[in-house]
Amino acid sequence: MYILYFQTIALLNIYRNPQNTAQSADGLRCAVSDVEMQEHYDELFEEVFTDMEEKYGEVEEMNVCDNLGDHLVGNVYLKFRREEDAEKAVMDLNNRWFNSQPIHAELSPVTDFREACCRQYEMGECTRGGFCNFMHLKPISRELRMELYGRRRKKGGGHRSCSRSRECRSRSRDRGRGGGHDRERRRSRERSGRF
Repeated sequence: MYILYFQTIALLNIYRNPQNTAQSADGLRCAVSDVEMQEHYDELFEEVFTDMEEKYGEVEEMNVCDNLGDHLVGNVYLKFRREEDAEKAVMDLNNRWFNSQPIHAELSPVTDFREACCRQYEMGECTRGGFCNFMHLKPISRELRMELYGRRRKKGGGHRSCSRSRECRSRSRDRGRGGGHDRERRRSRERSGRF
């Protein structure tokens, strides 16, 4: 018997793009601003990323598909540092719910997302739109990327610069006191039934 080990897991149909689903009570599409879209997406990304790291282990990379095709719509791919963490996550996540829907998690052989991504989309030139068969990965804000992935450099002794030093100092003070803002966000998530 041959056992395959994978570092990557796929959470199927987790991300719901508000621009694709926002409708008013009378059935008309609601306009969602780009700023609101990015805030909504960054919140979801941070929530999933931090939850996975806290519960299962270090996440090397997280990618979210913004495609519309059935096989990619809303998929979230998380590459863990260790295979055991990915396996543990899949086993546990298939017994959990997110946004009032059961989570469908599976191991994925994808380790190099550059090969699976649509190069034309990255250049703003994909003519197939959301129905492209290559991944259209939705980017997070630069600030969130630095915050999530910069922690590792900080732990490893590296230096993380922050142009808004007052904001960084207040954020680190809050974390030192138990992270008041983070604590409120976690309580809100628990009440909403999200991770």
